Amino acid sequence: MRETNKKPRGTVVFLRDGDDVGRALRKFKNKIEDSNKLKDLQKKEFYEKPTTMRKRKAGAAKARWKKKLKDQQLPQKMY
Repeated sequence: MRETNKKPRGTVVFLRDGDDVGRALRKFKNKIEDSNKLKDLQKKEFYEKPTTMRKRKAGAAKARWKKKLKDQQLPQKMY
């Protein structure tokens, strides 16, 4: 026979008597956001060609490098 009392799989927020549904929704949204599941779904929504992916990642790395160099620069002289 199949077991009917299995534990729920995935991201779950339990409600107790008197709990607010809005509060439970906020908890659920925070759990989803922390687990990065939403970003994974958005990434898989459309197919991205491997060359496009490489270009996007290279551009992001370039931007990070420029930001790092900018943070390390001495401030400009104000005279």
